[in-house]
Amino acid sequence: MDLTIIEAVLFDMDGTLVDSDAAVERAWRSWAAEYGVEPAAALAVAHGAPAERTVRLMLPELDDAGVTQAAARQLELQYDDLSDVVPAPGAPELLASLRLPWAVVTSADAQLAKARLGAAGIAAPVLVTVEDVRAGKPDPEGYLRAAELLGVAARHCLVVEDAEVGIAAGHATGALVAALKGLDGDLRLDNLAHLQRLLAG
Repeated sequence: MDLTIIEAVLFDMDGTLVDSDAAVERAWRSWAAEYGVEPAAALAVAHGAPAERTVRLMLPELDDAGVTQAAARQLELQYDDLSDVVPAPGAPELLASLRLPWAVVTSADAQLAKARLGAAGIAAPVLVTVEDVRAGKPDPEGYLRAAELLGVAARHCLVVEDAEVGIAAGHATGALVAALKGLDGDLRLDNLAHLQRLLAG
């Protein structure tokens, strides 16, 4: 793969730059208990996706107002649960060495994204949240918006993801996609240190 065409890097947040998996799972388990949903079923589709999308899948009988309320409750459970939120292994070193413009594109809302990035000590130069788009991942709008804000064509961006919905969103933009956690992308990453070596090369 020719990484010399890459002019910007677009990172997912949770599970990619920020290790928040435990907090995410705690929130979804608590939410599932409140709403009478099987926790394992919610967790199976929640990772990397907007809360509203998961709520619609788990509770198809809800009207739009009910979905909005249930999604807001799920996010509420996450806002203050930052005790074990840390940068993903290799993230500080990668970002410190990165010579390309970069952005974070997340399915979280702005309040949660800023809280988690802050807890991880990461200051994103450009942040696109679920509140900035009409449709969240797997729709490509968030990544397209980030590329536009950086002034780089999507086809010259590298999307870094750890969830299937995010990988689908990245591919839909025409960008190259680097996948973590054994998932399939244009590039399979062992970890962020692996990406640092590739971009430095």
